[in-house]
Amino acid sequence: QVQLVESGGGLVQTGDSLRLSCAASGRAFSSYAMGWFRQAPGKEREFVAAISWNAISTYYSDSVKGRFTISRDNAKNTVYLQMNSLKLEDMAVYYCAVHSGSGSVYRREEYRSWGQGTQVTVSS
Repeated sequence: QVQLVESGGGLVQTGDSLRLSCAASGRAFSSYAMGWFRQAPGKEREFVAAISWNAISTYYSDSVKGRFTISRDNAKNTVYLQMNSLKLEDMAVYYCAVHSGSGSVYRREEYRSWGQGTQVTVSS
């Protein structure tokens, strides 16, 4: 089983950038697609971005497309989320997760391991 630890969250102003990291331990990290989700208070956990096991394919929600970039380094067992031009509506707890290997990468139900999350706070 893969264990995940997110880091890199913090307090920023609108328009700033942050890079989140998700370090994985355990076997077979490089065999699976990885995703980032976020959850704001009182809202459902929503898809943000995903990346295939070999980093050839990336997927984004419409709300972050063009501002966020997902990447991975399989040699370091780490997946990243570069977030630029942050907006107030980006404020949430961000989670990384391991995709199950089947089903849509956009659906949180298709992910089988989750980290504890890292808080991103955006102020105006």
